[in-house]
Amino acid sequence: MSLFNIGLSGLNTAQNALTTIGHNVSNAATAGYTRQNTIIASSGGQYTSQGFFGQGSTTTTVMRVYDEFLTSQLRSAETSSAHLATYSEQISQIDSLLADQKGGIAPLMQKFFAAVQGVADKPGDTAVRQNMLNAAQSLAGQLRSAASYFQNQQEGINSEIQSSVTQVNAYAKQIASLNSEIAKATAASGGQPPNDLLDQRDEVIAQMNKVVGVKVVAQDGGSYNVFVGNGQPLVVGANSYDLKAVRSSADPSRMGIAYTLPDGTAIEMDDTLFSGGSIGGLMQFRSETLDAAQNAIGCLSLAIGQTFNAQHRLGMDLKGQIGGDMFALGSPTVIGNTRNTGTGTVAATIADATALTTSDYTVTYDGTSYSLVRMSDNEVVASGAGPTFTADGLSITVGGTMGAGDSFQIQPTRNVAGSFDLIITDPAKVAAASPVLAESSASNVGTGTAKVSNVAQGFNVPPSKIVATFDGTAYTFADAAGNPVTPDAGPVTNGSAVEYTFDGVTVSFDGAPKVGDSFTIGSNVGGSSDNGNALVLAKLQTAKTINGVSSFNDAYAQLVNDIGSRTKSINIASTSQNSITTQVRTAQQSVSGVNMDEETVNLLRFQQLYQASAQVIQTASSLFDAIINIR
Repeated sequence: MSLFNIGLSGLNTAQNALTTIGHNVSNAATAGYTRQNTIIASSGGQYTSQGFFGQGSTTTTVMRVYDEFLTSQLRSAETSSAHLATYSEQISQIDSLLADQKGGIAPLMQKFFAAVQGVADKPGDTAVRQNMLNAAQSLAGQLRSAASYFQNQQEGINSEIQSSVTQVNAYAKQIASLNSEIAKATAASGGQPPNDLLDQRDEVIAQMNKVVGVKVVAQDGGSYNVFVGNGQPLVVGANSYDLKAVRSSADPSRMGIAYTLPDGTAIEMDDTLFSGGSIGGLMQFRSETLDAAQNAIGCLSLAIGQTFNAQHRLGMDLKGQIGGDMFALGSPTVIGNTRNTGTGTVAATIADATALTTSDYTVTYDGTSYSLVRMSDNEVVASGAGPTFTADGLSITVGGTMGAGDSFQIQPTRNVAGSFDLIITDPAKVAAASPVLAESSASNVGTGTAKVSNVAQGFNVPPSKIVATFDGTAYTFADAAGNPVTPDAGPVTNGSAVEYTFDGVTVSFDGAPKVGDSFTIGSNVGGSSDNGNALVLAKLQTAKTINGVSSFNDAYAQLVNDIGSRTKSINIASTSQNSITTQVRTAQQSVSGVNMDEETVNLLRFQQLYQASAQVIQTASSLFDAIINIR
């Protein structure tokens, strides 16, 4: 090969390298761009009798500076970051709502029971009674507002799932199209890599991965296959397969995701299969936090309402009437699976609101018997042939003809807070008085006292007054005619007091009575100034009414603490994951990113090569001219 051709090969090589460097520099800010490198090789030697003489250089290919391991690590980090960021954003909204110390549920609950205590202090004051009703309305309104907020968040998640599925499908089509273009370009170029198309595909996969966690598998020929969930393909070669946002068969009020088979059949996927990207964050937040918080608020509203109503029905209002319900309560939601084949039915009612959990339940029929499963821990809490079951404060009745495999989901408290409302509007109907009154005789000389401490469900007002007389050691009881009366229960010691029960009415005696001191137990006629029932209602605030271990305040505080702790944990995890993602991205970019300093050095190096090659050509030309000019 001539010196001229050797110089020309160097010139072409330098020009190719400069073109690649210029391409790198111009795409330094392009998302997903991978630095390219011109691969230069020697053209080999030519044999002569004097040995092998070189023939210059040649450009073999232009390749991306690509590290598959780091790219895979970055995809994994980014999908986890998107998952946690979405979860953090959603749970922070609930945390702000529940922890509101000014207009939230906790302060309004405090104000309500303070107003109830106000009625206990001044039972005959109409203005005080109205203040109690106003406080009750405010509490009911806040519970409904919280329920509405949670429902809006559920609907927002439904919308986000729909839009996210649309995004994923669009990305899948782009990847399939790029697979096709890459295959064609590679074949047409004799196997040379179409670097910019490869970058475009990697960037689309990165964006898809932020929406839903995917697995990428490289195939022979340069195509990428993309899978989701537990192996459902989204992209295989040049073909893409759509996901579909569908109404859940178990609960049509919420959106799920189905995988579409080639024949168009949609197969619903379990929410737990989506563990990355924003979709994974939404699914986990909904099942782990939103449902539980929504159920907890419903559980609290039922506990307050049912307990308060039950006690209010044991009191007497200003008009001398036995009290009625103060609050309207919601009822459990029962949803039949849309895939059920039978005509069976399931009905659920609240038997004891204080025994409820914050879980949902599933009733399943296997062809011979039913199983009631608590979904929070997958424990079977009841089973058998039916038709009735009781568990966790619920009463469940099955009926009709069930098909084997049929199922129903029971949401005892999910939507009930939205129905919580104040029924009573007339302050005179607040049942502050006890229908039974215990009074001391005016002739008593001791310091003994008597009061009605409890009126139980199904009580009866004594048909005639009962007179209790202290004989020096104990109390004896007789009716107005002097006939002995035997208590249903007692004496029971309660602190310094001793209690007796008559037909559902418990009377507490305390103090130091003298022999012959007497007390009268009878109907509270015209007792507008009596506060017996109001005192009991006020004590409900701190009574351990929920599962016998928690008060209303305790239950709500536990919810706030749980959400607060989880929010903090998720935020910390999100921050930590973002740091990891940044580190991995930095490592990946240190290999594949465009370094302007490095490109500048290479630019100068190949510029010098270009100039030197031009000088070789010029030298060859001068030598040729010298030969031509020989005479």
